[in-house]
Amino acid sequence: MAVGGGAVGVEAVAAVMADAKREARRRRVERVALPAGMVLVQVFTVVTMLMSKVALNAGMHPLVLLVYRNLVAAAVVAPLAVAFERDLLKKLNLAVMGWISINATFGVLLAMGLYYFGLRATSAAYAVDFLNLIPVATFLIAVALRAERLSLASWPGRTKLLGAVAGVAGTMVVSLCKGAHLLLPHLRPSSHSHANPAAVVHGNMAVGTLFLCGSCVSYALWFVVQARVAVVFPSRYWATTLTCAAGSVLSAIAAAVAVAMSGAGAEGGWSTWRLRWDMQLATVVYSGVFNTGATFVLVSWAVARRGPVYPPMFNSLSLVATTVVDAVVLGTQVYLGGVLGAALVVLGLYAFLWGKGKELAAAKELELRRGNVHDGGIA
Repeated sequence: MAVGGGAVGVEAVAAVMADAKREARRRRVERVALPAGMVLVQVFTVVTMLMSKVALNAGMHPLVLLVYRNLVAAAVVAPLAVAFERDLLKKLNLAVMGWISINATFGVLLAMGLYYFGLRATSAAYAVDFLNLIPVATFLIAVALRAERLSLASWPGRTKLLGAVAGVAGTMVVSLCKGAHLLLPHLRPSSHSHANPAAVVHGNMAVGTLFLCGSCVSYALWFVVQARVAVVFPSRYWATTLTCAAGSVLSAIAAAVAVAMSGAGAEGGWSTWRLRWDMQLATVVYSGVFNTGATFVLVSWAVARRGPVYPPMFNSLSLVATTVVDAVVLGTQVYLGGVLGAALVVLGLYAFLWGKGKELAAAKELELRRGNVHDGGIA
């Protein structure tokens, strides 16, 4: 009996050590994969924004673009859900579907819809600045709802707050301060950039700004709701598929009402639903596959692993990317204030991530200590 018991004990210890090694390996992969995934999300966002601006200026209705975009996303992610998460369908119930509907309302209809309306009324360079307000709005809402902890008694907590403030300050510097003009090489003359159709069609800036502010708040609420969805329905692919499908239905209802009210006027009436082989179709496919399907999967994974404030902190990178694209490809003038503001944004991002990482490490260490004390008490 003693020998048998000893063998069982050795096997148990070996199993625990194997689990610990797998967990350590998973953490090492996540330390690289999570930030890399969020950077990829920003690349998708910048490309989609530029393509969407061209499609909207060509006469495509924002809600119609939203309907098609999310239909494509649901069709792309659904096979992955069937292949890898077939058993999770058993967990679907009315409560889960309710959270999915809320998720679609904030993440698709309001966040994306209001952003498209704001983008159409302003410009891509102006609209991208508002993406950098999302982390602060998310942080404040998450703290108010107690979805994110803020401890100013520790340096990690203070660094998180300072990082968020630095990110917003950098955005304000980019938006309000020009400074000296920097001469940078570009592929097209600056005078040609004014002929770009994506830059000449602007609407009411005040109304567009209100749309963009509403989109920021909706995005912030969406990230908080995402954290709740990850708890009640821990699925990466089915949650994305169902959210996109629900968002497409909600957007279709809103679009039908909007197009019916516009009649055959400036919006083109019901003909705006017709897709052709042009930039509108390319925008629908690209944004549906990458900026909705792939992005929703990556964001839901990041929220489940790091909390609702983690993904939007990377939105600041889109500001840097858009500045580079404008300067090199479109020949837009770059000023010293923009460069200094972008540097402040990146500095704030790293400060926030450092503080978040330290808090996660401290929480894990505390959890391990409690586990050891608990095991020692039982022994």
